[in-house]
Amino acid sequence: MRDMSAAGSSTAALTRMTEPARPRLGISTCLLGEKVRYDGRTKRDHFLTDTFGEFVEWVPVCPEVECGLPVPREPMHLEGDLSAPHLVTSRTGIDHTPRMRRWAKKRLDELAREDLSGFVFKSRSPSSGMERVPVFDADGVPRRVGAGIFARAFMDRFPLLPVEDEARLHDPELRENFIERIFCLQRYRKALGKRRSRGALVDFHAAHKLEIMAHSPKILREMGRVIAHAKDVRPSELCASYEELLVKALGLKATPGKNANVLRNALGYFKKELTADERAEALEAVEAYREGYMPLVVPLTLVGHYVRKYGQPYLGQQSYLHPHPVELKLRNHA
Repeated sequence: MRDMSAAGSSTAALTRMTEPARPRLGISTCLLGEKVRYDGRTKRDHFLTDTFGEFVEWVPVCPEVECGLPVPREPMHLEGDLSAPHLVTSRTGIDHTPRMRRWAKKRLDELAREDLSGFVFKSRSPSSGMERVPVFDADGVPRRVGAGIFARAFMDRFPLLPVEDEARLHDPELRENFIERIFCLQRYRKALGKRRSRGALVDFHAAHKLEIMAHSPKILREMGRVIAHAKDVRPSELCASYEELLVKALGLKATPGKNANVLRNALGYFKKELTADERAEALEAVEAYREGYMPLVVPLTLVGHYVRKYGQPYLGQQSYLHPHPVELKLRNHA
């Protein structure tokens, strides 16, 4: 009979690994319910404030108010060159671009000291929209190809930080992907700390292999090669290369097909333990998930049960089983 204390210790280790300090995220102030919009109204997003907000620490930013504009104020839009549009008031034509850029430069310096793990922008805002913001040409015809002045500056300054807007977060798959990236980045920072040693990076990679595999087996192989040559480069260069690949991998969707591959891989660690019926039940659940008949949480629950029952040490440390707070129910959609 297998020593059940091993199962308990591996589960406890996984819990400690997947419960980091609350990530700090930037957010457009209006999404928290503050009346800072041009019309004085609120755009509170209840998922962000009442649900997700329980697990993160918000750092509110309102570019228009913080750069000195009043509430209420004349609405603005973007116009001109698509690559560098100007922020102009819609009725009087006042160009607030220089003011906004001066403020943004200073604010980004401040945010660099906030240890942010990401940002949630206000969709379609001429200052804070991350994509598809209308840019008007000389004839007054809009093209939805722009990004807000501040949002663009933020993404250019912090290219590795996860960003989304509240409208895109209504999509369950985009919501899960964004939140997973947030918590993985937080674990990465906690694991490596300020010293960023080779050993800490190797340990982090070992605990996140299945999670990364669910997004990109190809990039996982690249990351493995980086780890294999860890002694050949300085730790700072090693971590920089690894972090870039980590962000790139997690930015890709974890599709049902890729998740099913990871789950079958995980079940391979129980070749000697599972009965024929248990294996058949688990594989049926994986296939039903892959075909869209049940949510990911079902086969994952079975795998987690086997990890606890048989004390499988490798799977017990894998972040894939608990990449974000279970209370968010991000894996419950089919």
